[in-house]
Amino acid sequence: MLPTTQTHAPAVPHPEGVSNDEFRAAMSRLAAGVVLVTAHDPDEGPRGEDVGMTATAFLSVSLDPPLVMVSLREGSRMDDLLAEQPLWGVSILAEGQRQVAGRFAMKGRVSDRLLFADLPTVRGAASGALLVDGALATLECRTEKRVEAGDHTLVVARVLAVGFPGPEAGPLTYFRGSYRHLS
Repeated sequence: MLPTTQTHAPAVPHPEGVSNDEFRAAMSRLAAGVVLVTAHDPDEGPRGEDVGMTATAFLSVSLDPPLVMVSLREGSRMDDLLAEQPLWGVSILAEGQRQVAGRFAMKGRVSDRLLFADLPTVRGAASGALLVDGALATLECRTEKRVEAGDHTLVVARVLAVGFPGPEAGPLTYFRGSYRHLS
C-alpha cells in the first residue's frame, strides 16, 4: 500500500449536509459593504473606553421606524458591550478607508484606544460613540432587540441620528475575502 498525504482535512458537513468551508466559500461570493461599529464603554477606566469593530453583516431592516441590524460574533467584546450598552454608532466606510477596516478587524489586538488614537473622529451627540470623519454616512443607534442566531447575535436597533461627514465617494466593499472598490 502506498502512503497517502492529505494537505487539507476533509470537509465535515453539518447534519444538513453543508460544511463550514462550503458555506464560507459560497457566502464569500456575496459582496458586502464595510462598516465600523463603535460604542463607548463607560465602565472601563476612569473616563470609559471606546470600542470598535469592522463588520460586513450590516443592513437596513425598516424605514418606518428606521431600523438597522448588525451581526456580532457571540461572546466578542462588541457583543458583550452591546448587551449592556444600548447606544452605539456605525460609520459606513468609503473606498479610501480600507486601513480603518483592517485596523479594527485585527484579531488579538491589545487596545482599541491605540486604534482610535490617530483616527479623525467625532463623538456622536445621540450615542456617545465615536464616528469616523470621511465616512460615507454615520448612524447613531439604540438597540431594540437582540436575537441569538447560531454562533452570532443579531442586534436590531433604531436609528436616532444620521450624518454625511465625507465627500461623495464609492463604498468600501468586501468580496471573496478581500476589501474591494466598485468599478
